[in-house]
Amino acid sequence: MAAPTTRYARSGEVHLAYQVIGDGPRDVVLSLDWASHLEVLWEQPFVQELLTALARFSRVLWFDMRGIGLSDALVSPAAPEDWMDDVAAVMDAAGSEHASLIAHGHAVQMALMSAATHPDRIDSLVLVNGFARFSRADDYPAGVPAEAATAVLDQVGDTWGSGRMSALLGPSVASAPGMTEWYGRLERFAASPGTALARMRAILELDVREVLPLVIAPTLVIQNLDDVYVRAGHGRYLAEHIADARLLERESADHWPVPEADLLAAIEEFITGTRVEEAGVDRVLTTVLFVDVVGSTEHVSELGDRRWQTLLDQFVSVVQRELVAHRGVLIERAGDGILATFDGPARAIRCACAIRDSLRRSGIEVRCGLHTGEVTERNGDVAGLAVHIGARVSSAAAPGEVLVTRTVRDLVAGSGIAFDDRGPFTLKGVEDAWELYATHG
Repeated sequence: MAAPTTRYARSGEVHLAYQVIGDGPRDVVLSLDWASHLEVLWEQPFVQELLTALARFSRVLWFDMRGIGLSDALVSPAAPEDWMDDVAAVMDAAGSEHASLIAHGHAVQMALMSAATHPDRIDSLVLVNGFARFSRADDYPAGVPAEAATAVLDQVGDTWGSGRMSALLGPSVASAPGMTEWYGRLERFAASPGTALARMRAILELDVREVLPLVIAPTLVIQNLDDVYVRAGHGRYLAEHIADARLLERESADHWPVPEADLLAAIEEFITGTRVEEAGVDRVLTTVLFVDVVGSTEHVSELGDRRWQTLLDQFVSVVQRELVAHRGVLIERAGDGILATFDGPARAIRCACAIRDSLRRSGIEVRCGLHTGEVTERNGDVAGLAVHIGARVSSAAAPGEVLVTRTVRDLVAGSGIAFDDRGPFTLKGVEDAWELYATHG
């Protein structure tokens, strides 16, 4: 899907950046957490997958909250009452009379206020890993205690723009090539460090619990039980204090709304009233290859942005050439890493070795990881345990090493490809020890 066009809606004196995706029979307004920039978010495949899935049954209107990303910067922090009309302003600009509203994280506070203020325009609410109040109070034990709030502010101040919080916010996808670099760029494009700290302080002070009894729209509260940023008590409080709200608790550690099948199905069923079987989804056996540039941060510091960009362009050129030569398919490129798939493990190994050798002659060192297993193919992307294993194998590889699982080694027996046993490895998030092997192709 081509990147959507950014447009602007007027809410009072503030311009809100929004995009329209799809042309389904109903409208859905989507607002993700406050660290947002529509065009940088669109670069991330799992965000595209979320939007594409929603667009299968709706027209999606999503936007950057005021003061963030492509929306107008603010001289002073946004007042909560200013948010009441922002959702309506985006809907008006897009010609939408009424819509379902999906909100995530801090945007849930805005969504609650909008739903209470404009009940005639909100058909339903879906609240994902959100809260009415973030800080702890005597009557709100689910909130963050004072010492933890101080730690959160320190973390924002110390790490903003580095992307290091991606491991906390999206552990299931944090190991994907280039994820840290992408999230660092999102942070930088979303807000300056000062703006980020001001927004975080405002979140710690904001309490919209008084509007919960005023929400009359059918509401689905989705809470990931192992989300360390928004604890399960927040979701339970919302479900208990919004009339007839449904609570869906999921076994996940992600704060981000990573579009897993059960999450997408629950949202679609709640909004449409029917669970539609996914179309265009295939499960196939494939070999996944992850290639990651070693020491990218050090390279940028040593070479400077321009020279580093030249090397990255060379990296992409070599990868594309070798993928064509070995019948590979580029699935994802994020910063200094790639994910590709192959219909044969031997071709995948030879491609990885060719990429490594070509880049080494240019002064670029990479690590490669391969695994063969069943994946789900949808809209040009792949998902499944095999993808996670491949990413973990790549992370375990040494600089210049092509590392494969025993599954890959066994499948290429008789091909003449030699392997060195690297012994058992514990792969984060994957059960049991995995026998890994290095190969020279």
